[in-house]
Amino acid sequence: MNQTIGGTGLSVSQIVVLLVPVIAGCFLLAGYLLNQIWARNERRAKAFAEALAAVENYLEMPYRVRRRPASDPETRATLTNQMSDIKAQIAFHQAWLQVEAPRVAEAYDNLVRAAQEEGGTQMQQAWKEPLRDTDGAMNIGVAYDHSKSDAARVRTLDRMREEITFPRWPSRRDPPRKRV
Repeated sequence: MNQTIGGTGLSVSQIVVLLVPVIAGCFLLAGYLLNQIWARNERRAKAFAEALAAVENYLEMPYRVRRRPASDPETRATLTNQMSDIKAQIAFHQAWLQVEAPRVAEAYDNLVRAAQEEGGTQMQQAWKEPLRDTDGAMNIGVAYDHSKSDAARVRTLDRMREEITFPRWPSRRDPPRKRV
């Protein structure tokens, strides 16, 4: 009862034996590709979070300056070294985003500019404030205004979310991607 199909010289059972591994291979390949996409999204999400943390560290510097324990060269050196490290981290993330996610990089650059505008002015003022030498004085009372940075962070997060969603086929409604 081994009938051949369409003059191929292959029986139904032989065709099934050939198709099963091909179909299984297709499923394995699809699973592998999905796993790679998910792993890439996870790596990118972590890198995006680190980029945002660098900006948050920058915005925290006025508080560190205001709460500095002393006004001596060692304290100033410590705080300025921290600031230099933060600026280096931000520069790294700006460059990484330009390569990895240009649309996110544009929003991140706007966030950095807003943070520098707000945090820079606040740090200049914080250096002029007297030292806080009691526990009660450590509470500044009023938070620094970060409204521009907060708005830019929301836009940056929106772009980041767009970049780490499950991939889909582009449509005509999608804005064209900028070539860098």
